[in-house]
Amino acid sequence: MLFGAHVSSAGGIWQAIDRAEAMGCDAVQVFTQSPRMWRPTDHTPEAVARFRERREEAEIKSVVCHALYLVNLASPDPEIYGKSIAAMRASLEVADTIGAEGVIFHVGSHLGAGFEAGLEHVVPALRELLELTTDDLWLLMENSAGAGGTIGRSTDELAAIHDALDHHPRLGLCLDSCHLYVSGVDVADKVILDAAVAEIDDRIGLDRLRCLHVNDSKAPLGSNLDRHETTGAGLIGDEGLRTFLAQPAFQELPAILETPGPDGHGPDVAEVAHLRTLFGR
Repeated sequence: MLFGAHVSSAGGIWQAIDRAEAMGCDAVQVFTQSPRMWRPTDHTPEAVARFRERREEAEIKSVVCHALYLVNLASPDPEIYGKSIAAMRASLEVADTIGAEGVIFHVGSHLGAGFEAGLEHVVPALRELLELTTDDLWLLMENSAGAGGTIGRSTDELAAIHDALDHHPRLGLCLDSCHLYVSGVDVADKVILDAAVAEIDDRIGLDRLRCLHVNDSKAPLGSNLDRHETTGAGLIGDEGLRTFLAQPAFQELPAILETPGPDGHGPDVAEVAHLRTLFGR
């Protein structure tokens, strides 16, 4: 397993590698632009070259990018829908340029119109975006916490998208421990977790699972509230996260922290080290 964190790229995208190296990471997740603004960041050729150079020097084995929080590929609003596709396209283009292996995204929300109505928007958008993927760069759907009309709260919903896209060979999954927990899957219970993984294998295929988000939860099991907590400080707890990390299907994956950290500014070197101890290293 590779251990890493979501880190800031403020000051130049290559600085994400500097920060990841200082934290003792094997893997890293970055935003390619501000996550709450539509305007893409212009990364110069020099910045991209420095990122690639620093990645090799730091021996970072996995890089994934996270798409904007604003993205909603299920939106019935033509303006938001168009901006979402454009933002995803920009993320994929930067990810390809820097040599990332995946772009992780939240599918979005049908805003009360129902899953089937949302699917009618999601499928053509993803069909277009998947044209930008390569054998080395995949699109990764992230399971959602399940609040409101969000899509991707269950294996059934993720599988429906996968099926509608004819099992596209470069459409994968990222599983978030907190989102699973608050959507009703107790990741701290080995029997329940094993059953959830078996369902993913049956409906989608474990070969599509490319990344983990390892987050504790501030919110209770089944609450559908997306509230990440620092590892060991939440309701899943250290023993629960040990169970999650020990799942046999997860052993070769990058495990990325997206927690608030001790000071509210994200994971730090101590939490990455703690993640390794949870895995038994």
